[in-house]
Amino acid sequence: MALALIAVSTLMVVLDSSIVTIAMPHAQADLHISANSRQWVVTAYTLAFGGLLLIGGRIADFAGRKRAFLIGLLGFAAASAIGGAAVNEAMLFGARALQGAFAALLAPAALSLVAVTFTEPAERARAFGVYGAVQGAGGAVGLILGGVLTEYADWRWCLFVNVPLAIAVAVFAPSTIRESRAEGDRRYDVPGAILATGGLTALVYGLTEAASSGVGRLAPVTVILLASAVVLLAAFVVREARTSHPLLPLRVVLDRNRGGMLLASLLIFAGMFGIFLFLTYFFQVNLGYNPLVAALAFLPFSSGIILTATLVSRLLNRFGPKPLLVTGTALGTAGLLLLTTLDEGSGWVGGVLPSEIVMSIGLGMVFVPISTVAMHGIAPHDAGVASAVINATQQVGGALGTALLNTLYVAAFSGYLASHAPANAQKVQLGAYLHGYHVAFAAGGGILALALVVFIVSINADRTTPADTV
Repeated sequence: MALALIAVSTLMVVLDSSIVTIAMPHAQADLHISANSRQWVVTAYTLAFGGLLLIGGRIADFAGRKRAFLIGLLGFAAASAIGGAAVNEAMLFGARALQGAFAALLAPAALSLVAVTFTEPAERARAFGVYGAVQGAGGAVGLILGGVLTEYADWRWCLFVNVPLAIAVAVFAPSTIRESRAEGDRRYDVPGAILATGGLTALVYGLTEAASSGVGRLAPVTVILLASAVVLLAAFVVREARTSHPLLPLRVVLDRNRGGMLLASLLIFAGMFGIFLFLTYFFQVNLGYNPLVAALAFLPFSSGIILTATLVSRLLNRFGPKPLLVTGTALGTAGLLLLTTLDEGSGWVGGVLPSEIVMSIGLGMVFVPISTVAMHGIAPHDAGVASAVINATQQVGGALGTALLNTLYVAAFSGYLASHAPANAQKVQLGAYLHGYHVAFAAGGGILALALVVFIVSINADRTTPADTV
């Protein structure tokens, strides 16, 4: 029951990054949001979420993980209700930022509760299997659910849906989940929190601006934001190395296995956005699918991750993490590169479905060991902040992937149009879309290949250590 409650809350946080994507055109029309401002429906959430994760993880450690879980859960539900009832763009953007702030408290509390609740090796592997399946499939589930709710209810239900889920979890959690908190020094590193929050916020914001139309990666605002992020995060590292009560103890990230896992996690989530972002366009622009059908076209991908992650949790103790990570990342890379073969005659069954199946199997093999190894051997005092760092790699990775792949896509699309005569304008434009997709999918595959190299070089945990207790 505790695992079910944690999984539902985690699913809410993960899918809220994508559930509004398909609903955005309807929200934009209803609230009269300008084209230049619509990105803030997503950006406001990711900015607050990514920027506040480290301090959220430390609050969970010190105030109590169960307490942080419940506060984050109910706050997330309240913010969702405000967003669903929005009467203008400012109210919607503010609610999305508030959702992100409470998610930054809820997400690390949830993962650290998995780590401290399940200590027997077999059940711990199963628990991380469920958590990995939710993390991996949440984005695709969000697209599907967003399409269904937008088509048959209203775009507002993409936000309202969190309210009954959160209330149901909050009813059972007090008697099911046990409290745990860090022992010893519980002082907050306020200067470190300011530097980390400012640095992560500037990084996510800068990467988002780099991918925005009318701004670009070389625009002054983008350069200033990214330079500020580098300075603030460098100052944060110096601060954490010198203070007696760091917000992020450097021992958390300097462990060979955990450090490699965090870097690979960032790369995998960056590459994954090549799947969601550009397949969404391919389904709706090239294949002419409506939003609901486009969302359902992701169903094999999310189902494959869930099924594979469930099976992999039983294999982790037998084979250890490295064979699963290497094999899974190789399959994910191959599946993403397979999408570069799409052409004008490709459909979903013959063109996209085989790639979805290969990628879902591969990534399903990866998400369970990622969470397990990243939390292995972490001191109970640091469980919340370690969970926050894992979530931060996913948020920053997603922002990085969006900025990089979208920039490459736009350049390829524009170059194709410039080099082809407009004899048949519609055919040339569809060809330009395909060329842009190919470049983005190839770049995403390259990013996953880098993650594969990181796994091969850095992971040396044997088959028994990932299941050891925290």
